Amino acid sequence: MAFSRRFFLNLSLAGLASASTLVRAASADRSTGLVSPALLRRALDALDKHRDSITHRDFIAIADFSLPSRSPRFYLANVADGSVSSHLVAHGRGSDPLHTGWLQRFSNAPGSNASSEGAYKTGAPYVGAHGHSIRLEGLDPSNDNALSRGIVVHSAWYVSDEMMGHFGMLGRSEGCFAVAGSTLPEIMTKLGAGRLLFADNVPWRSA
Repeated sequence: MAFSRRFFLNLSLAGLASASTLVRAASADRSTGLVSPALLRRALDALDKHRDSITHRDFIAIADFSLPSRSPRFYLANVADGSVSSHLVAHGRGSDPLHTGWLQRFSNAPGSNASSEGAYKTGAPYVGAHGHSIRLEGLDPSNDNALSRGIVVHSAWYVSDEMMGHFGMLGRSEGCFAVAGSTLPEIMTKLGAGRLLFADNVPWRSA
């Protein structure tokens, strides 16, 4: 199905989860698992900008690194019906060197072990050092080293409710989008090759 900003921002016409509803609820309570309105707008802008690179527009993924790692801040948005599921995701150790649970900085530099912001195109799923994974191609100057750095979506033992229960935060990756093993199948099913993953740390109440 073709994707457009107008469609996504008017999902209420389908009688389902509209972006206007998301905006109202998210503005009231950032713990609800809803996408930040400002970050959603950035993701939609990125989808427009990279429309020649993104083949499939049925699902998009959004990583909100303005939230702490204990929050389910990795969102899968279904463009067909407006529904959104939220999942845990770790950031890179180079982005949080003191392990506070909050991302402190982005970096695109090789060897930084940091997360990078911007738009990514998902590649074909594969099985590698971390098991089932999804390769990512960075589409912006802020993340265009993603392929050479080996930045992928994969599951990790340090991303789980149990980890949060013990430490109040997740572990850290080497820059990859590390998710819980229990949610990886859903993520891999919905976020197959040729889709958009967008990451940023836009403040929640940004206009």
